[in-house]
Amino acid sequence: MRSRLSKEFAAGVADSAVQRGASAAEVIIRQRTEFSVGVRLGEVETLQESTDQGLGLRVLIEGRQASVSGSDFSADAVKSLIEDAVELARLTSPDDTAGLPDPQELATSFPDLDLWDDAIVDLSPEDQIELALRTERAAQGYSDQISNFDGGGLESAYGSVILANSLGFAGEFKRTSCALTSVPVAAEGGRMQRDYWYDVRRKLSEMNSPEEIGVMAAKRTLRKLGSRSVPTQAVPVVLEPNISRDLLGDIFNAASGESIFRKASFLVGQLGERIANERLTVIDDGLLPRGLGSRPFDGEGLPTRRTVVIQNGVLESYLMNSYTARKLGLKSTGNAGRGLTGPPGVEAGNLYIEPGPYTPDEIIKSVSKGLLITELLGFGVNIVTGDYSRSAGGMWIENGELTFPVQGVTIAGNLKEMLASIEMIGNDLDFRGNVVSPTLMIGRMTIGA
Repeated sequence: MRSRLSKEFAAGVADSAVQRGASAAEVIIRQRTEFSVGVRLGEVETLQESTDQGLGLRVLIEGRQASVSGSDFSADAVKSLIEDAVELARLTSPDDTAGLPDPQELATSFPDLDLWDDAIVDLSPEDQIELALRTERAAQGYSDQISNFDGGGLESAYGSVILANSLGFAGEFKRTSCALTSVPVAAEGGRMQRDYWYDVRRKLSEMNSPEEIGVMAAKRTLRKLGSRSVPTQAVPVVLEPNISRDLLGDIFNAASGESIFRKASFLVGQLGERIANERLTVIDDGLLPRGLGSRPFDGEGLPTRRTVVIQNGVLESYLMNSYTARKLGLKSTGNAGRGLTGPPGVEAGNLYIEPGPYTPDEIIKSVSKGLLITELLGFGVNIVTGDYSRSAGGMWIENGELTFPVQGVTIAGNLKEMLASIEMIGNDLDFRGNVVSPTLMIGRMTIGA
């Protein structure tokens, strides 16, 4: 076996596992360097920097599988890791569906998705601290009512992923990311309010400036001052992108092969059926250049791809890895994700709702009476039945205008009805994450005090 942190080394570990009794083996190696700084009132509150690397080994013996991990890449440590994995696998119960992908489906080419930025790697600690402080200064300087901060700062990371298996696959990619956040606190009449704004990108040059992020965070916080409740009623609701992406996350959970084969989703048996308003199209694309969910191959070595999940309201595809695809008698969509240990799961690439023709202002102006939702709290979504109930806050809409802030309400409905009631879709899609959505307007939901 060759030097550590190489495709050849990973392939050698997989081959050694087979030589020691495994019928198949898969190796993942992750290396990551992270820096984070938290600031508060002009001072550095937290500062962390770390570099780690780890090796994960999954072995299979005729349907029995086990996984182990370690950070010691010496020959003796790797040999011991292999022996432990093989012994553990022999003690597990067999699962006829478990296994590596079909060799014919493995990726054979690796597109350059532009996931690396030297500018992020070259940021000094002082540079990153100053970016975080500039963000806070911009928020604090926007208004005297910004009296404190409840977090905020910068996080950057860069590293590589290597995956190899005993079928001959070996692939590698590297990536960077940077995130900048501000969480101001404002006070009025003895009541405190907080909100936030952020940006996160693969490329430093594509991020909003610290000043833009800080000012937006301050504006969002100040508009919550003087909030009140509203009586129970059924009205249209407008979901800001940060909120509509939560709804998209619920769609992902319902369309995941793991939920489908366990029959734990309201979308079981719905392929080819209309499940939403015809305006709604949902795409998962693991190949978007510079995407935060992009990668040239998935957690099993299959090529990532563009999958249409919902087309004009019709459910076209579930999202699957090889295991869930076998359970359902279908083909993987290249959505396997995995950590150093455990079998592959299902994860989104870049999951998004296709934008519509309307600006957010046009959507708000179309509502005579309703609620712009800017905040959701707690958990209250049943993926099996679709029942939906969340604590919420936002801005009351009256005659197409934002009138006063609202807090202490609950919004309730059913995911099936909510998807069918999407009446307007905004044009403000922004890939500030790997699960993103534009502004949405749902024609009717119950708001309770």
